[in-house]
Amino acid sequence: MNMSFDMSDVKNTLSPLGHLRVAINLGNPVLAQRDGEGELKGVSVDLARAFASELDVPAKLYAYDAAGKVFEALEVGEWDLAFLAIEPFRAEKIAFSKPYVIIEGTYLVKTDSGFQGVADLDKSGVTIGVGKGAAYDLYLSRTLSNATLVRAPTSAGAVDIFLAERLDAAAGVRQPLEQFALQNDEVRVLPDSFTQIRQAMAIPIERTHAAAYVQDFIQRHIGSGFVAESLSKSGQGEVHVPPH
Repeated sequence: MNMSFDMSDVKNTLSPLGHLRVAINLGNPVLAQRDGEGELKGVSVDLARAFASELDVPAKLYAYDAAGKVFEALEVGEWDLAFLAIEPFRAEKIAFSKPYVIIEGTYLVKTDSGFQGVADLDKSGVTIGVGKGAAYDLYLSRTLSNATLVRAPTSAGAVDIFLAERLDAAAGVRQPLEQFALQNDEVRVLPDSFTQIRQAMAIPIERTHAAAYVQDFIQRHIGSGFVAESLSKSGQGEVHVPPH
């Protein structure tokens, strides 16, 4: 541990209730999942527990089924630490670490559609399902000029609404979209991406004087191989971990 930090101050700042309340986003299965017994697992879960251990406080994990719901929970002070994609809109209320995972945002389309790349989708009359408040919803809301977004409550729901309402595409994280496509030959995933989604640790903006410690923590856990090993353990070994 880097002893240049006042750990008593960090501990009081980030766990004012005597335990660390951590928001776990199950809307992104690259980062968090439930095992066969319903227990939380994944890289964000492993990082949360390691972080709480360094603070010497218990970790209390709270699962949310969508990133948008994690952000909404911040408004009522439900968590001390979260794992979210870096987004300008969120950065108004959240202090982010450097990214520990970089994933692709892309589209799921019908196998027989004429779409060959993500640029083909930004046309008048094209409809795209997205999970409300997800990083790619925020990104596409800023960048699409012509296509229409149709929002579902969760990221998984974006695929459901794509199929049920016969939309042109569903936006999402590449890995779960590809898993779905492997089991459904009527759909395919486009080969390119519309954005690189930078996943980071997040704390409430008013606690920014502890942000340097969060940054130090994630850099150490990238550099030690902890992040890569955790991803591999949860079946996500092909995900890109940025250099520390």
